Amino acid sequence: MTKATDIRTKTPDELNDMLLELKREQLNLRFQRATGQQENTSQIRKARRDVARVKTIQAERARAAAKA
Repeated sequence: MTKATDIRTKTPDELNDMLLELKREQLNLRFQRATGQQENTSQIRKARRDVARVKTIQAERARAAAKA
């Protein structure tokens, strides 16, 4: 799980890369759950929330840029 303060220090390109990686992780976790290979189901929730954190910070930056 990534903290919001850690995410805020990243550049926009790093955020995009991080978001892409998190989406891949989410996809892999969904496949693991569907095939019955996943033991720790809380990983899905953590990945989903990390994606939300990144998207929230991207939206905050976009609003701040539009306002300025």
